[in-house]
Formats: sequence, structure tokens, C-alpha cells
Amino acid sequence: MAEENKNNVYFYIGTYGPQEEEGIHLASLDRESGEMSLLHGVSGIENATFLNWDELNRVLYAVSEKENSEVVAYTADPETHQLTVLNRKDTDSSGTCHLSRSGDGKYLFTTGYGDGGVTVLELQENGRLGEIASLIRHSGKGAREDRQSEAHPHSVFHDPNREFVIVCDLGMDSINLYRLKEGKLVTHREVIMPPGAGPRHVTFHPNGKWMYAVNELNNTITFFAYDSTFGDLKTRQHISTLPSGVVMEDSTAAQLAISPCGRFLYASNRGHDSIVQMNINPETGMLEAVNWVPSGGKNPRHFHMVPGGYLLSANQDSNCIVSYQINKETGGLKETGFSLEVPRPVCICPVEKP
Repeated sequence: MAEENKNNVYFYIGTYGPQEEEGIHLASLDRESGEMSLLHGVSGIENATFLNWDELNRVLYAVSEKENSEVVAYTADPETHQLTVLNRKDTDSSGTCHLSRSGDGKYLFTTGYGDGGVTVLELQENGRLGEIASLIRHSGKGAREDRQSEAHPHSVFHDPNREFVIVCDLGMDSINLYRLKEGKLVTHREVIMPPGAGPRHVTFHPNGKWMYAVNELNNTITFFAYDSTFGDLKTRQHISTLPSGVVMEDSTAAQLAISPCGRFLYASNRGHDSIVQMNINPETGMLEAVNWVPSGGKNPRHFHMVPGGYLLSANQDSNCIVSYQINKETGGLKETGFSLEVPRPVCICPVEKP
């Protein structure tokens, strides 16, 4: 059982695996050294592939990526962070791979990669999962028959101003914007991406005016100027996540994140097995790729920045998480030399914000 230690950073880890195994783990990181330790885990959830932490209610939400997908809500002990099931709800979609909460905390969003479903669940005041408020299904295809023969919504986010819900559809090469009206998703705009791009996730700059999308299939980042008043995206840049001259058909981009200071963007490459650092021009928002570091294993599906100035890389196919110290001046990543053995890690969710 975990004991609270002010020198530690605590984070949850989601993994692929059957419900008989421990699918969600609690771990800690030493702020001084970057060394990590596994503390405890919970079973009873299959393929806990994405997590979301509600700090106010101390509730962890986890998707179960399977044919008949569900979301599980857990309460976390205030001292040990140990998880207890609060309740669980079906998403009425298959292959649910991502979830997030609305800015006001009233709703939880999920995306069903398998059948195109985008689900909105009500949230009760204590964080308990309520009923489905709305469910829509994307229909369409993209340029690649092997990966884009049908719609594959891969992520869903509320914008910082709580005006629009943004869904990346990898299968349709589109980013779809919706208004949220009393839990109902109302179509607003569809932004078409380059053929074969495969948009996966987005993140916003702290200024709220710039949005960046990581495109899985063509290993790129797209930079948009974002108008929250009209829900409009204007493309400003496409930039490769791979080094110049490197062409890898078996490499796909996965995760992206911006440092709290807004000066640096990071993205992971699976196949090339690296994390790229890009500098963000403070005047224009344009990106410049400046460095690549090995991810510390195979298939870095996810990474996250955690308090103390560290970045943690979850290497799914190497069963490990590797810690890097972030240089606060340059944004450079330096391996701490510490690795944490975890079966098939695919999501990192810190208890504290960086």
C-alpha cells in the first residue's frame, strides 16, 4: 500500500490485458532522481487504454477497450491513492479508446474506434457515471484502404473556452467540431486533413489560440490557428515528426503534449521509437523540430509530463516506462537511467498537474 510522501509524484498507468490481470497500476516517481516504483494495482477491467483524473472528486475514469466497451469510475483514497470501483457504464460503442471530461465537469466524452461512436455520459456531482446523454456515429472513409476503410474516431476534447467539442477521426481524415447543448452534440464544422494523415490527438497551447494535431499515419504535426468564437481552424503548418530524410513505412506518430510554459512541444514516434522535441515560436506558434531522443523501448504509445520536471514514456511493446528530466531552459530531454517494468503500458495519468 502506498504511503504519502511529499517527495514523490504519483501517477496511474493504464495497460492492455485481460480483466483477470491488474489493468491499472499506481506508481510513484522520486522528484530528486526520477526513479520510479510500482505501488499497487487493480484488476477487473479489460484493456484499460485511457485514463482521466478528476482532482476535485478524486475519481479516476478508465475506458475498457473491447467489443462492448465501458467506462469504469474509481474513487481514490486521499492518502494511499488506492482505487475502489464507484460504478461502471456501457458506452454503447466498440473499441472505445479515449475519454475526457467537459470543462464544467458535467459530462464525460468517449470515442469508439471500432464503430465510429462518440458518446456523451452524464456525470453526477460526486463523479459517479450517469446515463448516456447522447451518442452519434461517424460514417466515412479515408485514402488508405488498410487503415481508413471506415470511420475511426480516436480522441475527443473540450476546447479551453468550453465552446466546442473536438473529435479527431483517424479513419475519415477529419477533425470534427461540435457544440455541446445540454449533453447533445450538435454538428458545427468538419476540417478535412491531408489524405492519409490519420489525425489522432490534439492539444492546445496555453494561450488558447493555437491548436496542434498529431497525425498518426503520415507522422506529422499540424498547427492550426483557432478561433473559439466561431469554432474555426486555419491550417498554418504541417511538419514531420521524423528526422529529415528518414522515411519509415512502419512508423506511426502517437502522442503529443505541450510544456506548461508553452515553449516546447513533444511527440512520440512508434517504429522509429523516439520522442521529438519541437520549439514553439512565441510570436507565431510555428514549430521547429530540434531534437530526437530514443523512447527507451518499443512502441511509445503514450507519454506524459509530470510534476518535478519529468517526462515519462510508456513503451507498450517493451513493457516499460522510462523517465526523462526536462531541461527547463532548453526543453531538452535527458534520460535519468531509471526504467519501470509494467506489462503493456499505454497510458500515464498523473495525480497532480505538471
